Amino acid sequence: MRVAVLSGGRSSEHDVSLVSGAGVRQGLAQAGHEALDVRIERDGTWWHDGAEVELRPGRGLLGADCAFPVLHGPFGEDGTVQGLLECLDVPYVGAGVLSSALCMDKVLFKDVLGAAGVPQVAYAAVRDGDPDPAAAVAHLGLPVFVKPARLGSSVGIAKVTDPAELPAALERAFAHDPLVIVEAMASGIEVECSVLGNDDPVASEPGEITYEADWYDYEAKYTPGAMELVVPARISAAARDRVRELAVETFRRVGCQGLARVDFFVDGDEVLVNELNTMPGQTPTSVYAKLFEASGLPYPRLVERLCELARERHAAAARYRF
Repeated sequence: MRVAVLSGGRSSEHDVSLVSGAGVRQGLAQAGHEALDVRIERDGTWWHDGAEVELRPGRGLLGADCAFPVLHGPFGEDGTVQGLLECLDVPYVGAGVLSSALCMDKVLFKDVLGAAGVPQVAYAAVRDGDPDPAAAVAHLGLPVFVKPARLGSSVGIAKVTDPAELPAALERAFAHDPLVIVEAMASGIEVECSVLGNDDPVASEPGEITYEADWYDYEAKYTPGAMELVVPARISAAARDRVRELAVETFRRVGCQGLARVDFFVDGDEVLVNELNTMPGQTPTSVYAKLFEASGLPYPRLVERLCELARERHAAAARYRF
């Protein structure tokens, strides 16, 4: 199989994406497949082997059997590149246009889950220019986490423990996104669960995230040794089953396909959904693949299976008239 691995991108997660792309290419090579290194520069141009890639609708991508867009954040994980790959008519790994856009927007994602009655962390949306953001988030209490609504990798996030800290935290988040989500502090431990599949997705063994930092920030996520993944998570059997159940339910409810990682807070037997990542990191410290490896699926087979799922979805869609 010939796979075009897209990495880089225009977002502030460009560098993380490059590391993820290298991990995917290595895994595909170990599985016996040809991995093409397609770099998307910060200006949005696409390059392969020192030449700019010509993108022609309906003509595929570099003769690849599949594309693996290992892109994080806006202009890559938010449905934009997925739409372009649809126009190119190339199978691609991961969620489609609608699901990618929905899950990238943390506010919209939580609104959808809330309408369905899925248990989740309390939150409020704040828009740049809102006249009284402090009043909008007062019901959440303190501390709270202030986040750009459409970014990942803990970029632009601040923990607020005093009302006087809120304006600066909002200003920092607004530097990345005019829409900000403010989330209540959740009790319990942080648990993550990976999901794999299309119409019949399966959940991995849940894992527990532990770290020395005050919270799971950028440095804790990407600095080797700053975070420890404990698998299986040290939670009750009932909570474990609930995590896996909610991971698959959330995956299906927002229309994901291929892969996702769902993050939770677990306190006793109470399980709250925090967020879902449609293209989890594939770096040496990333959790998605480690959870499936602990569940018996080695990384080369995992990335191979993801490409198979992409091709299966593309073939199924081709049977319909639009």
